[in-house]
Amino acid sequence: MANKSPSPKKYSTKLRQKATEIAKILDELYPETPIPLDHGDNYSLLVAVLLSAQCTDVRVNQVTPHLFAKANNPADMVKQSVKEIEDIIRPCGLSPRKSQAIFDLSNILLEKYEGQVPNDWSALEALPGVGHKTASVVMSQGFGVPAFPVDTHIHRLAERWGLSSGKNVEETERDLKALFPESSWNKLHLQIIFYGREHCPARGHNADKCLICSKFGVKEKSVKVVQL
Repeated sequence: MANKSPSPKKYSTKLRQKATEIAKILDELYPETPIPLDHGDNYSLLVAVLLSAQCTDVRVNQVTPHLFAKANNPADMVKQSVKEIEDIIRPCGLSPRKSQAIFDLSNILLEKYEGQVPNDWSALEALPGVGHKTASVVMSQGFGVPAFPVDTHIHRLAERWGLSSGKNVEETERDLKALFPESSWNKLHLQIIFYGREHCPARGHNADKCLICSKFGVKEKSVKVVQL
């Protein structure tokens, strides 16, 4: 799935104004947006993002130093067995699938891309264990290409704030790209994640005390967990 432009769907002036006001709040709270996953280059970023599926960034950052101490590049990674990788990354969950994906994508990077992570949507999304969301993170945070990675947290907040219907992550991504300037996408998706963690959690959330929900929140529906 390439980083397609938003569809020509019409968005009301009121909705666009809401998006502008939300962006202002996020800019005031989070003028700086450090990348949450510790990494040294695009390969270690790719592996870290892959590990973050259904796992917290904190846990990933606890595990990756042990993994990268053994192998922080594709050539060294394929010298490890899948079992050795799995033993290290087990705390991140889904370790059998993730370890096989890390081993396989490392081989592909060596065979097809001289050990480098490709700066290409199709090539990234074709790698084992790499979906559109993971590719979006690498393209935006690793290569600086405008992208709007949407995970379940952003998906939930976009619906909670009335910025998208919340039907699926693809639709949410399309809506957010249409409502916010392309130049803000890479920073904004991190700002939304930071805000959600600190002020707008899925559970135990008080909308009246939430700076954004108290002004722009809509009645919540149950959000289905979606496959990223």
